Amino acid sequence: MNPRKLIWIFWPSFIVAGIAEGIFFTIFDPMEMNVFGDPVTWSRTAVYSLGFFAFWAVTSASSALTCFLQKTPAEINQCPIDDPSQRPPGCPRREEGGCC
Repeated sequence: MNPRKLIWIFWPSFIVAGIAEGIFFTIFDPMEMNVFGDPVTWSRTAVYSLGFFAFWAVTSASSALTCFLQKTPAEINQCPIDDPSQRPPGCPRREEGGCC
């Protein structure tokens, strides 16, 4: 993957995860939270860190999906249409087949 696209994915998601964590932990106190009916026994810092990385994972997945969906069909298929001899193996339009 292109390093520029990684920046497009991780930098905005980092900022949004920070905002989401700030809003979430302004409303909910980590020491009053329960996980599967048991009270959280970790320190506040540990819960804040885990919460940030969880928010970052979700927002990174959203940004990655956005980058994936903006690709053109040519970028996804990577199958030249003009000359059959230059088509990569596995291309459905290649003369000798190579695909199901």
